Amino acid sequence: MLPAESRDPDAVLNPLTLEQLNEASPTDFAASLSGTYEHSPWVVDRAYAARPFTTLAALKRAMVEIVRQAGDEAQLALIRAHPQLAGQAMQSAELTRESADEQHRAGLTQCTPDELARIAKLNADYEARFGFPFILAVRGPRGSGLSKAEIFATFERRLDHPPDYERAEALRNIHRIAEIRLDAKLGFTPDLGNLVWDWAEQLAVHSDAGPGELTVTYLTVAHRAVARQLVDWMRNDCGFDEASMDAVGNIVGVYHGTSVDARRLLTGSHYDTVRNGGKYDGRLGILVPMACVRGLARAGRRLPFGIEVVGFSEEEGQRYRAVFLGSSALTGQFDARWLDQKDADGITMREAMEHARLPAGDVAMIRRDPQRYLGFVEVHIEQGPVLNEADLPLGVVTSINGSVRYAGETVGMASHAGTTPMSHRRDAAAAAAEILLYVERRAAETPHLVGTVGMLDVPAGSINVVPGRCRFSLDVRAPTDDVRDACASDVLAQAARICDRRGVRLVVEQTMRADAAPCAPTWRERWERAVDALGLPIHRLASGAGHDAMKLHEVMPQAMLFVRGQNNGISHNPLESITNDDADLAVRAFSVLSEQLADECR
Repeated sequence: MLPAESRDPDAVLNPLTLEQLNEASPTDFAASLSGTYEHSPWVVDRAYAARPFTTLAALKRAMVEIVRQAGDEAQLALIRAHPQLAGQAMQSAELTRESADEQHRAGLTQCTPDELARIAKLNADYEARFGFPFILAVRGPRGSGLSKAEIFATFERRLDHPPDYERAEALRNIHRIAEIRLDAKLGFTPDLGNLVWDWAEQLAVHSDAGPGELTVTYLTVAHRAVARQLVDWMRNDCGFDEASMDAVGNIVGVYHGTSVDARRLLTGSHYDTVRNGGKYDGRLGILVPMACVRGLARAGRRLPFGIEVVGFSEEEGQRYRAVFLGSSALTGQFDARWLDQKDADGITMREAMEHARLPAGDVAMIRRDPQRYLGFVEVHIEQGPVLNEADLPLGVVTSINGSVRYAGETVGMASHAGTTPMSHRRDAAAAAAEILLYVERRAAETPHLVGTVGMLDVPAGSINVVPGRCRFSLDVRAPTDDVRDACASDVLAQAARICDRRGVRLVVEQTMRADAAPCAPTWRERWERAVDALGLPIHRLASGAGHDAMKLHEVMPQAMLFVRGQNNGISHNPLESITNDDADLAVRAFSVLSEQLADECR
């Protein structure tokens, strides 16, 4: 059963209903939704033809599609219909009621003279560069309002965007503004999304780094604090029957089905982060099912299957050179040799586990029996621009790309930059640069294939020395292993030819290989039906990033749901973000999948 959409009695005096909108005349429909898009009633007028709307999400999507199909001229007019932030319209009280309220909530009506002067300068610089006003959903991703510091930082950052990208970003913010206004008109509050969003904020206070930087690596003080918080929420807020930390540091919460012995749906993701990362990578996949279990427990409901949520202790490989450490333990692939790895401070993994009172000798005991489980599903922030550019909150993953990584080095001859003729040079950095450019060309030839040289390093390099050595990395990913391997083979062969021609020696070592993990068709279809039930179009996409689902794929069927990331889907970055409305849809999609699965099991 789809959870009821929450209503906020304070949003409007007499909130609209979808039934009213579906039965309204064109005039009443337009009047009811007036002001949704700033000074642009044509969007609402055209949405009338898309009735009936089965969900609020479907109504929002209809308006997004109308703007997307309207053409450049209409889109630019829509952008220009919006006022400047803290501009003349605000100072002369000429803003629409909606804009006035939004700017007031963001504190822009209480700016100091210096702040007003700074905004005026930013507005002028922005209009001069792009030809339209700066548009920002100042209510923010939580809907409660951005701080002035956040507004200034966003303003200054977006001034550096390319014009085409910034125009698209302006439209995305316009849709977010409209979404918040529609929520208010229909008296809807995304309570489930707010819960997930707030949980993520509370977890983010724990960090190995200083203020403003989120870094949580395996078994540090911050890592253990996050683990304790997850266990506490599972036990005391969400109503899990069991919640504990296992021998490798995974957090495991179990909500039994109608029978304690019933098979379980396994789900979850990781709670560690990259250095200076984001708040949602991994953690979203723990918090979404936690919110679903919380709803079941508070309703006193049991499903025909149990739900086991795992917060994997490590996926990123930041402190030790062991990725998927937590999920590898569940699949029986924990490598005991990892225990002797040392971190940057010389602390072995074994010592770190002993300090955290984790019994390393018991890791083998936490291996799961696949027969006890129906399958594994994972909710994850997309970590890419596809959903953001498509203005879609959710996407169904088709496959997790296979990847291969290499550490390479070109070895030439260091020599004097002033006295070595160009024809006599054995420049190791130039060889590596040529390899990089070939990687870019080769990967671009095949759809969905990506190749990256993310690291280039000239050891002890000097401005007046021809580089004698250059270290580089190579990362190749594709939806199928054959495509990935063909590219890697071509790159290594071409690299050898480049180095031979330049008189440079090539040394390459493979450091990681992960096979592609196609999502199980039956489980992927369940996600698709869940997305369809929310009134959203089904958008399928592959995952270019690695996930814990790749490990579980080796022992049971798996499928993933992606949630749109803001800021063009940037991830592994403090700018990583989601909205409360999108998080709410993710929780609802998980609930729908669970209910459909329950019907199948009965």
